[in-house]
Amino acid sequence: MFNWAKNAVGITEPIYGPSAIQSVANQIPPYTEVQKQDLAWEVMDTTNVETKTFYMTSDSGHLGLAQIIYSNVLGVRTTAQFNSKIYYPKEAGKEHLWASDNLANFEFSKDKQNFKTKNGDVVMNLSEDGTSYTIKSTINRGSVVDLKFTQAAPGFMAGKNGTTNYGTDAQKPWGRMVHKFWPRCKVEGSIMTQSGPVDFTGRGVFIHALQGMKPHFAAARWNFANFQSPSYSAILMEFTTPKSYGETVVAVGGIATDGKILMAGGSPNIKATHTDVKGDPDNDWPEPGKAKFEWKGEGTEAVLEGSILPRVDRVDVMGELPKFVKQIATQASGTKPYIYQYTPKLTLEINGQKEEGQLFMEATFIS
Repeated sequence: MFNWAKNAVGITEPIYGPSAIQSVANQIPPYTEVQKQDLAWEVMDTTNVETKTFYMTSDSGHLGLAQIIYSNVLGVRTTAQFNSKIYYPKEAGKEHLWASDNLANFEFSKDKQNFKTKNGDVVMNLSEDGTSYTIKSTINRGSVVDLKFTQAAPGFMAGKNGTTNYGTDAQKPWGRMVHKFWPRCKVEGSIMTQSGPVDFTGRGVFIHALQGMKPHFAAARWNFANFQSPSYSAILMEFTTPKSYGETVVAVGGIATDGKILMAGGSPNIKATHTDVKGDPDNDWPEPGKAKFEWKGEGTEAVLEGSILPRVDRVDVMGELPKFVKQIATQASGTKPYIYQYTPKLTLEINGQKEEGQLFMEATFIS
């Protein structure tokens, strides 16, 4: 009955096998430092989702994010959205604050480095020297954003270009996945809420990502770890492809300290493991209860592991789709995609030393 829906929403894809994906982890060198020109929006004219996301770990104990999402559907419809989120410390006894707003009449600068709405209620600018971003938003009066991220360590991308390609002809890929990181940043500024300002002075990470194809064709599962401590920043982004591409696992990430990248690269030297499965009885996804993240390379060996519970949020990936479209997609694919989010304090073991810090983790199940 729902075969027509599968075709309409792009749920199914042939089985190509693992030979149809060229992982960035196989590139040489293991990583390349990101320069200003690498941070330009690509603004593809075919189906894609492109994001610039800023994660904050504040000295006050608040965690947060600010994000611009640009998407293109079939080269016909383009949209942009600004999201912000605040995770309050447990002792505050407050629910997290989430704001998400569609953006109309947006534009990119000529060099594709900057983004703004034409009325100026959302502005994201990269500095002339390419080492800091300012992010300002007044589009949502319940979450007014005024932040600055400045590099405290160089940026990096795995391999030579941060890109995993999809396609049976390696010279003519039909899709790609790209990640570029500023792993350790100095954060200044705040988010003004209806109950007052939240100071985000502290540390952060910036990620520029591109899924240059239908996102559910590119990845079936994700793991993301952002660990920040006084001395170290440890970042890991891992995705597993659908069966179409052999359930191939690709992980990228690195560890930085002030002024220096200690190591960066891709799998198998970087990996995520769910060491205990709690499960989610509401939808049968194998929600993790404990996790382990590993980084090895360039004389650095680090492990971060432990209980991640309780989760701070469970996000319905299709929650903001129109109800009718959501029902069709859910029944056609047989899944209900969710993002599970956690904010435990854990201890990083690195080269024989230990340091406690703050982890922000996401486990995403799509198909």
